[in-house]
Amino acid sequence: MDIVGFLKSQFICHLLICYIFIVSGLIINFIQLFTLILWPINKQLFRRINCRLAYCISSQMVMLLEWWSGTDCTLYTDPESYHKYGKENAIVILNHNFEIDFLCGWNFCERFGVLGSSKVLAKKELSYMPVIGWMWYFLEIVFCKRKWEEDRKTVMQKLLNLRDYPENFWFLIHCEGTRFTEQKHQISMQVAEAKGLPKLKYHLLPRTKGFAVTVQCLRNVVSAVYDSTLNFRNNENPTLLGVLNGKKYHADLYVRRIPLEEVPQDERECSNWLHKLYQEKDAFQEEYYRTGTYPAVPIVPPRRPWTLLNWLFWALLLLYPLFKLLVNMVNSGSSLTLASFVFVIVMASVGVRWMIGVTEINKGSTYGNHDNKQKRK
Repeated sequence: MDIVGFLKSQFICHLLICYIFIVSGLIINFIQLFTLILWPINKQLFRRINCRLAYCISSQMVMLLEWWSGTDCTLYTDPESYHKYGKENAIVILNHNFEIDFLCGWNFCERFGVLGSSKVLAKKELSYMPVIGWMWYFLEIVFCKRKWEEDRKTVMQKLLNLRDYPENFWFLIHCEGTRFTEQKHQISMQVAEAKGLPKLKYHLLPRTKGFAVTVQCLRNVVSAVYDSTLNFRNNENPTLLGVLNGKKYHADLYVRRIPLEEVPQDERECSNWLHKLYQEKDAFQEEYYRTGTYPAVPIVPPRRPWTLLNWLFWALLLLYPLFKLLVNMVNSGSSLTLASFVFVIVMASVGVRWMIGVTEINKGSTYGNHDNKQKRK
């Protein structure tokens, strides 16, 4: 196949994947809306149904990583801890260095059967995003404005609501609050120096208040903290668009299981514990850059077929009427109708790109900028 033909075929596949994701996601959002009638009648049934509906959306993203791009993901962990994954509630701490680190976190959840019920601490703006943001609303995701004085009460209430959740869940949290960039790292280390905290080479200072409240609210519900450090081989810099275009990456994920009993209850002691944890994460990162591996046993969790089967279901359901409509439009000979059809498909692609853009590094939090501006005044 010539280059032009390849690019055209890739572009068509790109459009169809976006179309399936957007349309199926909106259908599921619409179904979720009707599940609200169950909340006052049977809250636990509402939750179980929405876990399955949410899986239908998030698993499509994981399918792109696992099956479409064929990205390899090797887990480095203690074999004794490995057997507990997926069988207990946990707080998962993720580093925040790559565009697809959240997707690799979802992949980790999927391999152990908790993708549909996984939770995150997300910025409030994401709750307005169609498909994923609306899905998260029904999944009782904890949204915050990143202004702790306003967030504390709301975050605590949302977390306390999860204490009677009927499914095993993992609460994924990026303690750094925003993705790592050199500029943000420089500002973060200025803050560390001003506060007398140890400096980090590969991470931003963790935001300890949100983590401490999470531990406080979920104690006796969550069994452990999973400290997770993600890297990619060969200095790969993965992107969501790269995954969408079928590019293969090679991920290494190091996970330490830390029983929640080892995390202090006092907020200040918990804060110190988290700072120490990030110093250890820095050391693991240093070792990975030096040796290309982690100090644990490499395991490749088996890939489950459900993400692919779910996507195939939606593809068969949505592509047949799409192609039938296209054939009818071509036969009608109406240029305006055909142009309108192409416009709708292209807009679906643009919509997915917009969702991706919300999470891009250069559109992330203005972490540290406020403090930096204050110093300049």
